[in-house]
Amino acid sequence: MLELILNADLYTPAHAGPCHLLIAGSRIAWIGSERPNLPRALGASVVDLGGRRVVPGLIDGHAHITGGGGESGYASRVPEVGLSRFTRAGVTTVVGLLGTDDLNRTPGEVVARARALEEEGMSAYAWTGGYHLPLATITGSAKGDIVHVDKILGVGELAISDHRSSQPTFEEFARLASECHVAGLMTSKAGVLHLHVGDGPRGLELIREALRTTEIPARVFQPTHVNRRKELFGEALAAAKAGVSLDVTAYPADAAKDSGISARDALLAAFESGVDPARFTCSSDGGGCLPVFDADGRVSHMDVGEPDALMATLRELVLAGIPLERALAPFTSNWARVLRLERKGRIVVGCDADLAVLDEDHRIADVLCLGRWHVLSGTVRQHGTFEPRPQVP
Repeated sequence: MLELILNADLYTPAHAGPCHLLIAGSRIAWIGSERPNLPRALGASVVDLGGRRVVPGLIDGHAHITGGGGESGYASRVPEVGLSRFTRAGVTTVVGLLGTDDLNRTPGEVVARARALEEEGMSAYAWTGGYHLPLATITGSAKGDIVHVDKILGVGELAISDHRSSQPTFEEFARLASECHVAGLMTSKAGVLHLHVGDGPRGLELIREALRTTEIPARVFQPTHVNRRKELFGEALAAAKAGVSLDVTAYPADAAKDSGISARDALLAAFESGVDPARFTCSSDGGGCLPVFDADGRVSHMDVGEPDALMATLRELVLAGIPLERALAPFTSNWARVLRLERKGRIVVGCDADLAVLDEDHRIADVLCLGRWHVLSGTVRQHGTFEPRPQVP
C-alpha cells in the first residue's frame, strides 16, 4: 500500500516546515518539498492536510494495558485499556506493565495484551515484573525474560520508597539492575530498570547508592512518578545530572495536590534546569489506579490514569510558550532513546509511519499507526476487537 500525504507542516520533532510524505506499507519511504509524480499504476492514495501540523505519534512508556488497581479489594481492579483509548489520544506506541497486583495479574498477560494491541494495529511492548521482589517473571528471571521474550524491554515498575513495595535491600536492588543491564547488552534492548517511586522519605536513595558504589551505568535507572512530591523532584533533577533518565507522570489535574507538581510544571522546570533535556520523558499511567491513602494505609479515594493526559500536557506546554518541537521530545524522541526503539519517535525516512495530525487548537485530529489511519477528523476508525462501536443512526 502506498499513501501520499500532501502539505504537512512537519515536526520530526524538529520543525522541518512544509513537506510531503510517501508512506509505503508501515514505513516512511520518502519526505520532500516537491510533490512526486507517481505513476498511476502504483495506485497510491492521496491525503491533503492543507498545511496542518504533523508530529510523531506519541510513545507512552508506562501504561497498565491489562488494568491496574486492586488496592481496595477485588472490585477495585481496573479493566484493561482498549485500543482506541490510546490512538484517539495520539499514542501509537505503548509499553505495558504491572503494579501492586503482580500475583493475580502476570507478565505473561501483559505480553499477551501487547500482542493483541499489535494485532489491532498499534505498536506495543512490555516491562516484566511488578512492584515486588521476588520478581514476577515468565522464564524465572529478569534476565531470561528480557533475553528470550521479544516484547519485554526491561523491568518495571519495581516499587521503592513506598509502603506497598517489598522493601528491597540494596543488594537485591543492585543485582536486579545488573541483570537488566547485562540482558540489554546481550540483546541490544533497553535493559532499563523502570522504578515506581512512592511517597516515602528515602526517595531515590537506592539509585544514589548504586551510582556511588557500583559500575552499573546511570542510564539503566529510570524512576517514574518523580513529580509526585516537590522534594522528590529536586532529588530527581540531581540524579538526571548524573545521567539518570526521569519519567514525569501526567496525573489528572487534581491528583498532584499541594505536595506534588503537575506534569506541565515539572517539564517546564526541567527545561529551565540546565539538565540535558533528553533525560526527561512523560507517561500517562493509563489504566493504572491513582489511589489516595489515609493514615492507616487504606484507600480513601481513587482515580484512574488516562492516555489522553499526555496530549493534554503537551498542549499545556505549547500554550505556556514552549515551542512545539521542544515540547514534543519527552513524548516522542526521548522515549525512543530510552527504550532503544530506533524506528519510533521520529518522522524520518525508514522509520515507522506513526503520525499524529494536530488541529489549530493543538488537539489530535488524525492518527496514523504503522501506515494505517486509526483516527480521521477526530473520529475513531479502528476499534479494538471487544470495544463497543458507536451506534450509527
